[in-house]
Amino acid sequence: MFKSILLPTDGSQLSERATVTAIDFAKIHGARITAVSVIQPLPFVPLADAAVLPDPGQFDQEFRRGLRAALDKVLAAARAAGVECEAVLDEAISPYQVIVKTAEERHCDIILMASHGRSGLNKLFLGSETQKVLAHTHLPVLVLR
Repeated sequence: MFKSILLPTDGSQLSERATVTAIDFAKIHGARITAVSVIQPLPFVPLADAAVLPDPGQFDQEFRRGLRAALDKVLAAARAAGVECEAVLDEAISPYQVIVKTAEERHCDIILMASHGRSGLNKLFLGSETQKVLAHTHLPVLVLR
């Protein structure tokens, strides 16, 4: 039934646990995995004249390095389990757009993703990428917590 799984990852512990589940799921279904990470630009927030802001170039390099490492972990774990896997690293302000687009372009049957389970003001201000994916895709989405 499921032959192609999209696995968004941000390198968090929750994403690492989702990777284990995705690999088990892929083995059961004889599916391949496409792991995707999204580089978000450094948000510009004008705070005050004396605010100390990180160097955007350095921020981008570190963020990119961290996401590449997260994708490499998924690739290594899938390879060790004998599951076909490829990695996609893309850039966007809103990660859900890349997740939905990649799932469509790679002809995925299901999106398997972790949810950080934000609530209250964090959910209101940060939003939920998982909720946005659910609202913008026609594919089944397996949400892990």
